[in-house]
Amino acid sequence: MQDPIRLFYWPTPNGWKISIALEEMGLPYEVTLIDIGKGDQFAPEFLKISPNNRMPAIVDPDGPGGAPVSLFESGAILQYLARKTGLFYGADECARLMVDQWLMWQMGGLGPMAGQAHHFLKYAAQDLPYAKDRYRNEVARLYGVLDRQLAETEYVAGADFTIADMAVWPWASLWEGQQQVLDDKPHLARWLDLMWSRPGVVAGRALHADLRADRSDSKAQQVIFGQGQR
Repeated sequence: MQDPIRLFYWPTPNGWKISIALEEMGLPYEVTLIDIGKGDQFAPEFLKISPNNRMPAIVDPDGPGGAPVSLFESGAILQYLARKTGLFYGADECARLMVDQWLMWQMGGLGPMAGQAHHFLKYAAQDLPYAKDRYRNEVARLYGVLDRQLAETEYVAGADFTIADMAVWPWASLWEGQQQVLDDKPHLARWLDLMWSRPGVVAGRALHADLRADRSDSKAQQVIFGQGQR
């Protein structure tokens, strides 16, 4: 058995992507907690691995050619782990292209927009109706796109479970906090339930779930959302 992958993690949607992948792929791993409410993401030793001061990140002692490798950015980590194991990335190039485009849709669309919705709907110090409406509506549009895709496919990128599902589900599973509805999105609702039936997804989501904090704490907000000063 290979040496464990070191996962730098906190129980957030982006962290769940990688804990789910490691569980689904059956890879051994050990967790280093990065408490984003306390500012662990700014520690010099972590910035050597993740210069954008964001988790998740990994260090794989058995990287390409058997040499250690470190990676930041959840999408890049998912692609690396899928290539490393040969799992959840499609059986041919056409399938991989489908996975890639939905992975990038999450990275460039759903993740940032849902994150902004969470911020302005739940955590912003000021009540900003324009911002709330802007991000709530954009997330609704994106879920409409996803629902139409899932009307044609079992999983996000086709007939099989892939890293695209691992990327999208952590954010989509928090639809209520984004003030969304599923009554008009039956295919999205079906897929959300399907994902909850996978033991690896459940285990990845449960990793250190007890540490998931209330971000209404003003000091934690200052640390997490005041990163432009760093």
